[in-house]
Amino acid sequence: MKKSKSPNKKNNRFYPREECGIAGVYNIPEAANFAYLGIYALQHRGQESAGIVSTDSQLLYRYAGMGKVNDVFNSAKLKQLTGHMAIAHNRYSTTGASFLRNAQPIRFESRLGTLSLAHNGNLTNAWNLRKQLEQSGSIFQTTVDSEVIGHLLAKSSADNFEGALIESLCKIKGAYSLLLMTRDAMYAVRDPHGFRPLALGRKDDGWVVASETCALDIMDATYERDVQPGEMLIFDKSGVRSVFPFEKSTQNLCIFEFIYFSRPDSMIFEQSVYNVRIELGKILAREAPVEADIVISVPDSSNVAALGYSRESGIPYHMGLIRSHYIGRTFIEPDQKIRDFGAKIKYNAIASVVSGKRVIVVDDSIMRGTTQRKIVTMLKTAGAKEIHVRITSSMTKYACYYGIDIPSHSELIASSHTLEEIRKYLRVNSIAYLSIDGMEQAAGKQRNYCNACFSGNYPVPLGEMEAESYSNQKNLFEEYGVEEH
Repeated sequence: MKKSKSPNKKNNRFYPREECGIAGVYNIPEAANFAYLGIYALQHRGQESAGIVSTDSQLLYRYAGMGKVNDVFNSAKLKQLTGHMAIAHNRYSTTGASFLRNAQPIRFESRLGTLSLAHNGNLTNAWNLRKQLEQSGSIFQTTVDSEVIGHLLAKSSADNFEGALIESLCKIKGAYSLLLMTRDAMYAVRDPHGFRPLALGRKDDGWVVASETCALDIMDATYERDVQPGEMLIFDKSGVRSVFPFEKSTQNLCIFEFIYFSRPDSMIFEQSVYNVRIELGKILAREAPVEADIVISVPDSSNVAALGYSRESGIPYHMGLIRSHYIGRTFIEPDQKIRDFGAKIKYNAIASVVSGKRVIVVDDSIMRGTTQRKIVTMLKTAGAKEIHVRITSSMTKYACYYGIDIPSHSELIASSHTLEEIRKYLRVNSIAYLSIDGMEQAAGKQRNYCNACFSGNYPVPLGEMEAESYSNQKNLFEEYGVEEH
């Protein structure tokens, strides 16, 4: 088997990267402070940049910066973001380079007035739309797909904001959970397929919208329901209105939200992430049993599923790997190279737990396989007698075009290697993946899920031009190595 190439430093993606987190607050004093708490709770969804826009019904105040939420904001900055309404965003770029100019929420000035938007997802036809808009005179300030929405709004023939927004969103394809804000109103919109989650909560006389319910919890808001696929909620002085202005479509909820992205204490798609992960582990134990002494997880996203595997199999669960949570944006490797340094700075095996044991290692996914191989080496060095890898998702063979930064088809080990070849590459005694049917059974068969990264069945058709456009858009301006902040 040919050894997988090591990723370069610029594109170091051993695992699927988080996407983005959004939070909106309406009719609550010091709204920016609560929006800050919301994206703080959603920090796992993106660590590249963070931003908040607030309004006091007169002006829109914006601040954004590179890095994690608590590095970007302090009390002085939050005090400048006055008003009763705010939207916030933290970002991992699935499209557009990692520059300050691409930080969201984006603010626009147009004939419709001042507005701001925050987006989680990916627009599959954004690049084609961008080219058309540029040819008609639009000047773009960022490289993110979300900016096309602002230009479509400005060019709309509608004479009011709501009509312009509906007209604009009818032209875009792909995945979007959106928050938009004017001086007078806040809008929450979810695409007709419902790819990305969006939850609605109530706080006193105000409202909160966020990617996951863990953001509602930290704000002491009460979860009311999900924003439905294809629904637009309008929050203004007359109250809250719900409209469904788009053509109905089959729901295609992102199953990877349950497997990897969302926090286990969240509700998404009206279900407990914790409970779904327990079921993922249980079903995997039934589908792929093996005799062993202990079950361990690759922390942290696999912890709950490993517990489920343990419960179903009757094999005790132990913490065999410890993960460091204090890795900064950069770290210094000693001049004398340490083997597998990148993995060791993140994980360490507990020899007293795994030594002499037959170990089941539960993980959520395998992309390139490089990190898993290094973890296996750690466990063997710590004395593990046998290693059996169990994955709580199916074989990831295809790229995602709907907002998850999964490596390209050619980089995914399962796209070009058999199960036995992967086992040999990892140097383990056995390996098994959960079936697609098993994943969907754990998540609830009563709903339709997007499993395109496993099956290649893309629910929003990707023509040749659109797939090529996504690739072009993702690498736009990549030649710029630095950006002035």
